[in-house]
Amino acid sequence: MTTQTEMFERSKQLVPGGVHSPVRSFKGLESTPRFIARGDGAKIWDTDGKDYIDFCMSFGPLILGHRNPGVEQELKEALERGWSYGACEPYSLQLLEFLLERLPFVDQMRFVNSGTEAVMTALRLARGVTGKSKIIKFNGCYHGHVDSMLIKAGSGLAGTAEASSAGVPKGTAEDTLILELGDLEEVKACFNDHKDQIAAIIVEPLPANNGLLIQEQSYLEGLREITKANGALLIFDEVISGFRVAFGGMAEKTGITPDIVTYGKIIGGGLPVGALAAKKEIMNHLAPIGNVYQAGTLSANPLAMVGGLATLRNLTPESYKKIEENTKAIVALFRKWLDEYNDGQFKETKIVQEASLFWMVTKDNVHRACDIPADLGSKFAPLFETLLAKGIYLAPNGYEVGFCSLAHDHDIQKELERRLFA
Repeated sequence: MTTQTEMFERSKQLVPGGVHSPVRSFKGLESTPRFIARGDGAKIWDTDGKDYIDFCMSFGPLILGHRNPGVEQELKEALERGWSYGACEPYSLQLLEFLLERLPFVDQMRFVNSGTEAVMTALRLARGVTGKSKIIKFNGCYHGHVDSMLIKAGSGLAGTAEASSAGVPKGTAEDTLILELGDLEEVKACFNDHKDQIAAIIVEPLPANNGLLIQEQSYLEGLREITKANGALLIFDEVISGFRVAFGGMAEKTGITPDIVTYGKIIGGGLPVGALAAKKEIMNHLAPIGNVYQAGTLSANPLAMVGGLATLRNLTPESYKKIEENTKAIVALFRKWLDEYNDGQFKETKIVQEASLFWMVTKDNVHRACDIPADLGSKFAPLFETLLAKGIYLAPNGYEVGFCSLAHDHDIQKELERRLFA
């Protein structure tokens, strides 16, 4: 079997950096990226046959685990019927009816192909509805690689921003206003400085793509109040938190009703799906009945619709309770090992947990991106390498969170304990 290093060298000749998404490159790590041949339950196997307990879980979608038997059977049957039509089909209707019966804060939904595409459409829709151009986003919240969301704070003053990627036009950067999380006064000041120009605030209500930055309920409620007072929309980016922290995501958990919600990951059960949802008065602005254009050849792909519905049907209140129990047990094992390993080499590492997500960081009470330790990457690298050698797979970047699933059951917990303390 071809070794991991040989495969990566081949890939680097054919793909920029050897990968199709940057985080897969193991940048800053000594190890070579693992080429995964298969997965089952809570484990994955690379092309050399080495197995790992997986805490990446495709960066979140696989809440039931790899190759859930029920989902797999539904996908096999769907594949036998056909895998792309570019036409209306019944499978999206079935998924929509299932979802909208259980998400009382939205009336309609449109499927797209990724979380990034969902955010792109949500921003365009917010601008079309309000007739305004500027968007407030927060440092530490990731909303995909849409031009206007690849923006970082410039001088630190409200309303000043610059692109965090080459290829983003200056004018695009100027329409995105960057603020720090957790400061409602700064938000109010930004609206005062840009009167009648701000279309929306977009926020991850549970920021989980640049660390796990848990926000206060009062802060999220304040964002809702400020947008209402200023004729702006509130967009919850629930690509990660949707269907993971609860079926209705953070909107359900907090009781806060956003104007637009974006979804991804779990909604497709591991297949490429994104979605945006809102009340009819907002969604009616989308083409073909409104003047905000969006289209996609593979939107509501039948395989993705079937995979999403087969996954979501398993997410009962009992399922969420079990997944959180699994996560607490996993986190407890990691904490014990961190305290005891190698005379405390990693003792300063803390673990933040929310529902079935966890994050390893070397500081307590990190709720804003600007508070993340500057040496996080260098401290994470030896931890990652040590765990990888033990057959424990985390996302290969210290800013990424870990994910647990229904498949991280008692047997996997026992296996994790053996691998950690071997």
